[in-house]
Amino acid sequence: MKKLYALLAVVSTAVQGAVLVGDSARGAEVFKSQNCVTCHSVNGEGGKAGPDLGKRASRGYTPSELTSLMWNHAPAMWSAMEKANVAKPKLSSEQAADLFAYFYAARYFERKGDAGRGREAFAKGGCSECHSISGGASSAGPAVAKWESVADPIELSRQMWNHSGKMREAMKAKGMRQPQLTAAEMNDITVYLQNLPATRGMKPQFQPAAPDTGEMLFELKGCRSCHRDANALVKGPQFRGASDFAAGMWNHSAKMQQRAEIRPEEMKRLVGYLWALQFANEGANAARGAKVFEAKGCGNCHGKGIAPVLALGEKATSYEMIAVLWGHGPAMQKEMKAKGIAWPRFETAEMADLLAHLKGR
Repeated sequence: MKKLYALLAVVSTAVQGAVLVGDSARGAEVFKSQNCVTCHSVNGEGGKAGPDLGKRASRGYTPSELTSLMWNHAPAMWSAMEKANVAKPKLSSEQAADLFAYFYAARYFERKGDAGRGREAFAKGGCSECHSISGGASSAGPAVAKWESVADPIELSRQMWNHSGKMREAMKAKGMRQPQLTAAEMNDITVYLQNLPATRGMKPQFQPAAPDTGEMLFELKGCRSCHRDANALVKGPQFRGASDFAAGMWNHSAKMQQRAEIRPEEMKRLVGYLWALQFANEGANAARGAKVFEAKGCGNCHGKGIAPVLALGEKATSYEMIAVLWGHGPAMQKEMKAKGIAWPRFETAEMADLLAHLKGR
């Protein structure tokens, strides 16, 4: 899928710790208004001087990765902006979160699926036994052409969850068993369905809702009764992509005797909760971060009267670091250059550890 202007319409909230969740629609506007589009493109749309930011970076794309990439390339970006007479933007932490959501959504959260494999998986899994593409006598279930959920992974997951009981009964009557799907297979199937002539024009969307209400629903729907102790959903990656989530919901439904039906707004809230939860902790280590702080020379200026003491507490997030970078970075670089200090570079893990250290200062 070349374009995914996903709407991560989620507010800043606390989910077992401060987690800021962005809005990709706002991120698209920030990308334009702050002149990022002058040099960079997203899925081929925009400038060609810099890399296309819609191309997949890594499977585990995180806020810390965006922060480290921005930090490492900042001097080159500032230099290019000066030559092009483009004003350097100043980003707020909220705008940084919106940009992350935009880039994350543009990558469709995962590697691109394969429509050919998806067609095979759709048939092999028995989906085509009940669901035809455009309808007709062979379509016992709704035809794919009528699935508005094809363009909405949250709604697709909800529909699969709510109707899994009936689908399982229909399969049993045909002598079939409910297939278990991997995230890769779900990804391929989704790409296949989204590129059919009848569905190709549907505008993709991804609209989680506020994480705090999602956590409340997680309790009310009884999810917590099973997902606790060894099965608890701890901070960290729960699903790295839309297909991870959809496949997980489908496979999990086969193991449950009683399932609570989920309404559209409820699924959006649950996904918003899980979305925020997976970025609440990127596996960072404050002790390692203290070593990064010294090794990168941060302590040579911060805390010695040259630059402010970095004691950000809960504000020590990837998005706040991006805001600091664009707000004070050019002046920092000028001061460092005058003192003969090289601009430090950070690996993703180093940036995550550094932020964990700053949060505890």
